[in-house]
Parts: sequence; structure tokens; C-alpha cells
Amino acid sequence: MVAGTTGAWTPIPMPAAAPAITQFFPLAEVKRGMKGVAYTVFEGVNPEPMQVEVLGVLRDALGPGQDMILARLHGDKPEYTGVVAGMSGSPVYIDGRLVGAISYRIGQFTKEPIAGITPIESMLQVRDENGASSVGIQRAEIKSSGGDGQPELRAMETPLMFGGFTQEAVERFGDRFRAMGLMPVTGLGGANPKAVQPEPLVPGSAVSAVLVRGDLSMAGTCTVTYVDPKRLLACGHPITQYGPVDMPMTKAEVLTSLASPLNSFKIINTTETVGAFTEDRASAIMGRFGVQARMIPVEVEVVPPVVGDRPAGAAKTLHFEVLDNRQLTPSTMLVSVYQSLQTNNTAAEEMSYRLTGEIGVKGLPPVRMKGMMAQNELFPGTINAALLVNDRFSKVYGNALEQPVVTGLKLKAEAIPARMTAVLESARLSRIDARAGDEMEVEVTLHPYQAEVRMVRVKVKLPAKLSPGTMRVVVSDGTTVDRLTMRTGTQQQVGLADMVATMNRMHANDRVYVTLLDHATQAVLEGGAMPGVPLSMANVLEPLKDAQKMQLTGESVIEAGSTEAGYAVSGSQVLNLLVK
Repeated sequence: MVAGTTGAWTPIPMPAAAPAITQFFPLAEVKRGMKGVAYTVFEGVNPEPMQVEVLGVLRDALGPGQDMILARLHGDKPEYTGVVAGMSGSPVYIDGRLVGAISYRIGQFTKEPIAGITPIESMLQVRDENGASSVGIQRAEIKSSGGDGQPELRAMETPLMFGGFTQEAVERFGDRFRAMGLMPVTGLGGANPKAVQPEPLVPGSAVSAVLVRGDLSMAGTCTVTYVDPKRLLACGHPITQYGPVDMPMTKAEVLTSLASPLNSFKIINTTETVGAFTEDRASAIMGRFGVQARMIPVEVEVVPPVVGDRPAGAAKTLHFEVLDNRQLTPSTMLVSVYQSLQTNNTAAEEMSYRLTGEIGVKGLPPVRMKGMMAQNELFPGTINAALLVNDRFSKVYGNALEQPVVTGLKLKAEAIPARMTAVLESARLSRIDARAGDEMEVEVTLHPYQAEVRMVRVKVKLPAKLSPGTMRVVVSDGTTVDRLTMRTGTQQQVGLADMVATMNRMHANDRVYVTLLDHATQAVLEGGAMPGVPLSMANVLEPLKDAQKMQLTGESVIEAGSTEAGYAVSGSQVLNLLVK
């Protein structure tokens, strides 16, 4: 007798494979005590049958009007492994008709293989209506409420296999993916896109959604529920629930199903691509055969440091592609770039990187990236480099007015075996008074981390027109200049072209800048700073100020010169110059 049943369990005949012709079993006819057969891959590529006992129907379990079937699984394998991550989507048949997909479980430490079944009627809405009727279910309803030990109904985690990633990288950024119901797994699966898998995708087959492919790989895997000549439905719950998506769809081979009292999961290798997932909805994900997903090509070149007079190894370039998705791409790009910087076995806490690169945006100039990424009080240089790329990607993808088309990322990181930071300690003008149009020099004292101070000099030519009197001269890092020349403290939405232009005007962190603050009104708009605005013009621009599209300041910011510092510079000094 099985615990919780009213009598001995009597097995029913189990066909070796799901029916070739799919018929549907209505939810309205589902009754407690009914017996069925489910199919999933425990090992290899061929689905295996297992017994299913219906315990009842949970009304409104997933939301208003969204019911769920509760069932117990029987058989040597499910009773040993329990409900396995990656099993979600496994089709369940009663009397040879498809009733739904195994997709939910109760808690984490349950001893019995009890699962929730998403009715096929809910899943077919994704096929027939592109998921419009299921959008209202909140994603939070299928997530854990937070480890307080209370039993809860939750979607089976989707194993997210990281290939080519270290455990450290996955642990550092894994929470970004766990928040979406994905279970990061590294070293226990990967990608073999050149492998030919002749077996067709059928109900019960493993299928994968690819986030990254190439020298690095990342893919989430679940089980096929329904197949027709043009498309398939899988999972029985969302992977991300972002609605329309564009992710390569591949076949998959299950190496084994690992039993665990905490969370059993399938160890998987993805194989050949067969189409693309186009819908990710509350009750299912949908893939279309023969469709090619759009991916973003990425090239990361890592140049090893020079130790003594020789490079510590050869430069290495990684090539991979990342999915194109407003919500997923920034986090996926972040962990991929971070991992790329670890490829030459020289990464260390004190390592710095001279970073150059660009993000291609269709129809617009590329977003340029440049600077010295070094360790600071919060993060090592590798993370700061990855965060710089993530910041630029997030600003492109997060544009509220336009949907960008990113055409690629190229990045070059030259490693330096030291903490290349320096504090701007002091500055001195070569003269204390001058006339408009004169040339002068600013001497700057930098104090590198754990090293002797060094001097840099910035040549400055004063503008031909300056207001007479005492003028402030700011000697600073790039961040200070950005604050002086760009609008801050406004929630005004910005178009994509303006956002790209703004990012390209940002100042690199490895230079020392000299900025003049002239006694003239300045207007700061999205197009940049307009120094020396006449009072009459300032009055004309007043409506823009009221609409938070412009800032008016009493001093005009004039960028007078800069020089390479060789360090990530922080700090500023304000000097006074008498303009005659």
C-alpha cells in the first residue's frame, strides 16, 4: 500500500510510447482515483512511461479560473528520484488522451512524488491565442514564497545548464536567474550543437531553450508536452513569463537523473537546433520548428599581462552568441563577459583591465566603452569590467521609447597584474592670472595604490572669450566632468538616439580633465551642454526647464583639456584663476 491511498495501488498497462495521434481529455471529466500514464526521459533521449494516480482537482490553484490537477506518480524511478527538475512538461494521458503536463510540486523536502498537472486546455491557449488569455497570472504565484518551511505549490525549477562557466561565476550571479525560477547548474551538462540526434521530438522528449551558445553555453531544459507538424508546447509553466521571446530551440540528451532529498534534477547536454521558442507564457512555452532565433554575436579578446618582459601566455578570443531579449540579455551578458575575463588563468583580485569596446546598435553610432577597470572597495576588476558592459546594455535595452536592435558586442581587455587606481591629491596652475586665449599648464599630483606619487601635466588653451574676474578651474576625474555636463535628477524619458549620444559623451575614468567654470549661464539638454547662453535665450528656454527637459546653471562648463593617466582616477580639486 502507498502512503496516503485508500487501498493497494494496482498498476495499469503502460504503452512504451505516447499515442501517435493526440486526443485531449477534458478537465471537466477528471475525477479522483483515475489512473494514467506519463512520459519523460530519465536517461538518454527516449521517453519512459510512469504511472499516474489522480488525487483530485485544485480549483483556482494558479489564479482565477486556472485549475490544477493533483496527482501521485508511481514506479521505481519516480518513487526513487521524486519530482525531478527538468521533468516539467511531461505529458499525462488518461485512457490514451492527453490531460495535461506534470509541472508543479509541493515544497522541497516532500518524500512522496506528488505533482501538480497543468491542464492541457490551459496550455492550448498558448498555441491558439499566443498566450493572451494566460498573461494575467502573476509570475510570483509560481515562485517560492521564501524558505520558511511551509508547504507551498511551486513550479518545478528549470535546470539552467552553464557550459564553460566556473562554479564561482555561477554562484556570484546565480541569484539573477533563480529569481526567474531557473536552477543554475555548472559542470553537470553542456552543449554539443554539432551532434546529430536523429530521434524526433515527441511528447516526453527533453527540449532546451538556449540563452548562450558558442565558446560559452547556457540553456534551460524541460519536457515536451504536445507536438504538431509546426510547433510544440513544453514545460507546463513559464521559464521567464516574458511573453513573446526569441530563443533557439534544441533537442537534448539526458545523461542521468540525479536524485536528491533537496532537489532532484536532470543532467543534460543540448544537441542540434530545430527551431525557436517564440512564446513564454504562464501555462506553457511554445516553440516553432524551422524558425531561426535572432542572437547577438559577441567577441571578447583577453590579452594576458606582461610579467617581466614577456606576456604571461597568448591572447585568447572567445566567440559566442547571446539571446536578444530585453529582460534576459543584460544579466546573461553580465555573467558571460565576467566569465570571458577568467579564461587566461591570470585573473586575480588585484588584476586590472584596460578595456575598449563597442556595442553595435542598428541605425545609430556604436556605444563606445573605454577605461581602466580596477579593483575598488566593492569589487575586483573583473566584476567592474562586466558591470560596465551591463550598465551600457541595460541603458540600451531599458529605453522606454524605442525597441533597440543590438547588432553585436566587441570587447578587448588587456590585463595588468596590479591594482591600477590612483587618487588625485593636488593640482597647481602654472600661473594665477591670464587673459582669454592664453595657453597655460596644470600640474597634477596622482597617488597610485601602494606606489610612489607621480606628476602629470595638462596643457590648456583658454577660450577666446571669457568673463573677466575670478574663475573656478576644476581638475578632476571623468565622473566629476559627467556630473557637470549632463542632466541629473530628472525622470524625463529619453529617446534611444539621445541615450546613445549621452553614453558616448561620458568621460573615460583613466584620464585627468581640466574644466573651466565661466561666469555665464549654461543650459544642459539631452544634446549636451550649451555654455554661454545669453539671458534673452535663457528666457526663451524657460519652458523646457519647467518641463524638466533642461537645466539652467549660473556657470558655463568649458572642457579645456585632458591627459592620459594610466590609472583609474578618482578625486577632484578646485582652483581659482584670475581672468584679466
